Amino acid sequence: MKVYFETLGCPKNFYDTENAKGILEDAGFEICDDPEIADFVVVNTCGFINDAKTESIERIFDMASAKRDDAKLVVSGCLSKRYSKELFEEMPEADAFVGVNEYEKLPDILRRLSENPGERKVFCENGYDEVLKLLPRKLEENPYTATLKIAEGCDNVCAYCIIPFIRGGYRSKKMEDVVAEARALAEAGCRELILIAQDVTCYGLDLYGEYSLAKLLKKLCGIEGIRWIRLMYCYDDRITDELIETIASEDKICNYLDIPIQHASDAILSAMNRRSNKADLVAKLDKIRKAIPDIRIRTTLITGFPGETEKDHEELLEFVENQKFARLGVFAYSMEEGTAAGEMENQVDEDVKAQRLDEIMRIQREISLENNRRLIGKTMEVMVDERDEDGSYIGRTRYDAPEIDNAVIFTSNRELKAGDIVNVKIEDAFDYDLTGEEC
Repeated sequence: MKVYFETLGCPKNFYDTENAKGILEDAGFEICDDPEIADFVVVNTCGFINDAKTESIERIFDMASAKRDDAKLVVSGCLSKRYSKELFEEMPEADAFVGVNEYEKLPDILRRLSENPGERKVFCENGYDEVLKLLPRKLEENPYTATLKIAEGCDNVCAYCIIPFIRGGYRSKKMEDVVAEARALAEAGCRELILIAQDVTCYGLDLYGEYSLAKLLKKLCGIEGIRWIRLMYCYDDRITDELIETIASEDKICNYLDIPIQHASDAILSAMNRRSNKADLVAKLDKIRKAIPDIRIRTTLITGFPGETEKDHEELLEFVENQKFARLGVFAYSMEEGTAAGEMENQVDEDVKAQRLDEIMRIQREISLENNRRLIGKTMEVMVDERDEDGSYIGRTRYDAPEIDNAVIFTSNRELKAGDIVNVKIEDAFDYDLTGEEC
């Protein structure tokens, strides 16, 4: 039986899909790349914010139209977990709804659907294993860059976030399992390893009684074939001195940290139920930059949080201007049912959110252009991602994560392939991209 997957959302969702494909292949199913020939179409959805929910719902209907009439439509992932009962009633096009912790059961679920024509059912349980398992995984062709999920779930109670309800409490993957998965990735051709979790800096606390990311990184650095190791989703207050020293001393670890700080006003940080205040953030950022002068810090902000005043916004603008983050993204606050923030008064108007978002990004564009212009004339190591239609190549430096950060567009006299790492002399700079030539 053939199964087609359509995946939306964050890298964690795409990782889940790779696990689901691996589980199904081990169970005798065939993964295909065309919904029109599939016996089962699985849509792995995102349900984090309103825009993501809308996109997921639209894609479900798209797949319902694209599949064969006799094929089964299965909705999985965050949206399915969060709204399974409502979707079951309002979306008769779908045959089953599967949560984020049921992928191991997917072979049995699909067989049941096949054996019971006309049956529709919700398969979204609230339980989960206390330790994140090492599961089979089907990789894309040439996995030169690959994510590695080291933990699942979250124990934080940020006022705006529904993730703990959807994905459960924080649980780490055993260190030996992470290392085994990383070795398998390296053997498959992976050169860039991207560690992901809701919070990678909390890794190991549940299993080993202490923050263990630094110890894990030292083991991963010993794996032959891995050239770059990148950390995504770090909480500032859990970035330990040991972790900073490890990043500074290990060449394979990219001098790149993704630290979503969300805001810089103490009043808003407190309302968000974040553990740090602005002074804490400044002190930690200063410590990181002093220890690793070459560091590039990416952050994510939320603008328009309930109760955010113009003064709070101005404080955030000043913070962004002063900190000059290498990479920065902004979300307009999305009111989510089931969160503390969703019940708060003083919700900010949508047009005000949009205006504030634009003001932040205008400042960041200037910072990014200024940073990029300093690189003109320098030679930088670049990983190739793809070849453009005009024959030039598109790649990234070790300071840029795939698909979300800056790109380097360059020419070469050689034939290059995705995953090659070459030296490029930077010739020009723009807001978010660089251009150059291999040297």
